[in-house]
Amino acid sequence: MTIEVLAERGVAKRAIARTLGVAESSVRYRLVRAASGAVDGRSRQPFAAAPWSEPIAVWMAEREAEGRGRNLAALHAWLVAEHGFAPSLRSLQRFVDRHYPAPRLRARRRVETPPGAQGQADWSTWPRVPLRSGPEELYALHLVLSWSRMEAVVWSPRKDLLAWLHGHNEAFRRLGGVPGVLRIDNEKTAIISGAGPWGQVHPAYAAYARTLRFHVDAARPYAPGDKGKVERRIGDGRLWLLPPARLGLADVEALQAWTDERLEARARQRRCPATGTSVAEAFEQERRHLGALPELPEPFDLVAQRRVGLDATVRFEGRTYSVPFAFVQREIELRGCARHVQCWADGRCVAVHPRHTRERILVDPAHYEGPSTERVAAPVPLGRMGRRLQELWALVPEKRSIDFYAELAGVAR
Repeated sequence: MTIEVLAERGVAKRAIARTLGVAESSVRYRLVRAASGAVDGRSRQPFAAAPWSEPIAVWMAEREAEGRGRNLAALHAWLVAEHGFAPSLRSLQRFVDRHYPAPRLRARRRVETPPGAQGQADWSTWPRVPLRSGPEELYALHLVLSWSRMEAVVWSPRKDLLAWLHGHNEAFRRLGGVPGVLRIDNEKTAIISGAGPWGQVHPAYAAYARTLRFHVDAARPYAPGDKGKVERRIGDGRLWLLPPARLGLADVEALQAWTDERLEARARQRRCPATGTSVAEAFEQERRHLGALPELPEPFDLVAQRRVGLDATVRFEGRTYSVPFAFVQREIELRGCARHVQCWADGRCVAVHPRHTRERILVDPAHYEGPSTERVAAPVPLGRMGRRLQELWALVPEKRSIDFYAELAGVAR
């Protein structure tokens, strides 16, 4: 077909052959066959699936009566299992395309979400970002508000769970609030198994979403239209988001500052389809409908539920951590952050300990102080020996006098 079209436009046969990378004799042969009205002999051959036309017709009629879509892979599997179908799936597809009309088109419903209701988030990969030290591979987290189309972009050298949550924190901080629903791609940092509405949200990400009070809505696989707004912004960003090398940006922090300035300028230039105003003006309207921005949690890559023991401690990552005694025999949430272990209960952080320490038991004496509650009685206060031992611990060995040890022995008696 390409040869015929180019020949009709007056392109020389030698030029056609050079363009298509074939011999000139091949071009002449095709043109002669086309001029003589020759027909490809393969079109006269019978279809390999023709002997099974009756069961195919029955299956297609049943699917049409039930209002179900055409799934030729399922038809092929049924024919193989029930009727000993030998041809390939491709042979079946050619037979159906020739003998059955194309299925009806299904119209799509266009929905514009209300202000503050939804945001969309996704990663983009940038293999060669020009920095002063040389090109680096970086990742950008894009978060777009669906109503105003306001966008936040956060750069990161990694694409792990901590970077995912850190990117959310920075994006929400730039937008000044949290949408009610966040539609995301099926990243392993967010969906650990399955995909789309049936996928299982990563426990750490689910805990993060509960803290900031938004719902995680994973897009269906192979359905880019489900998050078309962020996909559009990522595609548009390929044209302008990469800084020119002449700027000589020193590091990721400088790149982030340059990107923030560019986003603000573009928000004043772009138009919001929902309002007809600029994106910046529409964002000022939508900002009032976003959820209040609480104190953003420190990003964490591990979360677990633990029951507090009678000694007001919990086990996590092979270590024992103390919590306030008021939470004895209650389920609390532990989060493994970059440098700390946080203990959460009643929507707040009730204890913080350093993470990955050499010590296997980390106890804060302040967790055992305070008045009793309606549910838990306060621990018995430290006796004289306990107080003296704490004083001994606070002294360096060079300042521990013999008299102090003698007094300690007297307390023991």
